[in-house]
Amino acid sequence: TTSTAANKHIMWSRLRQIPIKHPLAFGVVISTFKTSASDLLVQTVVEGKKEIDWKRNAAFATFGCFYLGGVQYAIYVPLFGRLFPNAASFAAKPIREKIKDVKGLTALCGQVFLDQFVHHPLLYFPVFYGTREMVMSKEPDMMRMLRTYRENMKEDLAALWKVWVPSTFINFAFMPMWARIPWVAGTSLLWTCILSAMRGGDVSHGEDLEAPFPTGATFTLVKEGLDDMFACPVDEDAALAHLCISGAGPDRIGHVARMARTIADAGGNVTYSKMIRLGQEHVSLMHVSIPPEKRGELVDKLHNNKDLKSLNIRASPLVRRRTGTYQNAVAGFKIHCVGEDRAGMLAAIAEAIASRNMSIEDVQTEIRRGEQNKRDFVVNAEVVTTTRMDQEDLDSVIAEFKKLKEEMNLRVVDIRVHMDN
Repeated sequence: TTSTAANKHIMWSRLRQIPIKHPLAFGVVISTFKTSASDLLVQTVVEGKKEIDWKRNAAFATFGCFYLGGVQYAIYVPLFGRLFPNAASFAAKPIREKIKDVKGLTALCGQVFLDQFVHHPLLYFPVFYGTREMVMSKEPDMMRMLRTYRENMKEDLAALWKVWVPSTFINFAFMPMWARIPWVAGTSLLWTCILSAMRGGDVSHGEDLEAPFPTGATFTLVKEGLDDMFACPVDEDAALAHLCISGAGPDRIGHVARMARTIADAGGNVTYSKMIRLGQEHVSLMHVSIPPEKRGELVDKLHNNKDLKSLNIRASPLVRRRTGTYQNAVAGFKIHCVGEDRAGMLAAIAEAIASRNMSIEDVQTEIRRGEQNKRDFVVNAEVVTTTRMDQEDLDSVIAEFKKLKEEMNLRVVDIRVHMDN
């Protein structure tokens, strides 16, 4: 046993010495693997491809090997090592000594400046965009690529610096010289993982998501995802009339377009809506706001439109809640549940919500194929409460849903809370 432990210790010690003794080779391997893995994530998760484009993957892996592993290593280690001779010793110092080392801090800022404001804009961006143009465009045009880069440069650099300036400060301040390239590769892969998780199925932004660094386009995509995650509904405009317009009938292409056009031409505005095909039936439910004097005209147009007769359109007036007749919501919950389909799942979840005196503002359910090709029932509910909750109350809610998860054999129960301060 002692001999086995000693052998393991020796083997581990040797493995730990590999990146130190062979930093270039180690960085090349890590960068190649990272770039290949990032492209595989984009192809499978974001673009939803069933067959991997291995030629494209090999091209990006080659970029990772030669540029990220080779050229970046030459810049970060030999070049910066000569320009800033104390860079390695500064990174090894404890934080207390770093703070007192004025020359070291100046060298740190110099490295970050050269990397982010010289290297990336003038070399890294053009090389990467050129590689992407050659790999992903059916008819590569390098001049078009340069024009696009020039047009997007301001937004791309602003997005890049928001993530990479802090990351580069950490890299050059704390990482030993051999770990600089692995740190960059890790940060880049983490960024790709975040984008892939947030934008899964986003086939329209595949090229943007290939970038191993934040760009103006990808930063906007992340912001949209966060906005959607924390979005809150707004109340109706008191100066307008409000209608609930519903319709159901045999499904036909163009139903939504005809309803929306009729509403728009009459001066109405669709705010909240849900349209879905159930079997051979089309069902629409819309909230429409409209100037009061145009309400009658809209209703007549909907009822008299021959193309919409099959939907049996119904328009019901909505009355805005009066201030003082209800309590304002002070907390909101987004509840996401997934489990193998069985009768009573929605009833159990809704009862758990109601038992806490919480109101369901919006709930959507669907059936999808889950693990082992089984039918999964999915519930997404937006819930509010007028009762202020402390940590004990929240823990109690979570405990109740954990119990429900076991009772209903749910695979996923995700609860996100937004408190009104």
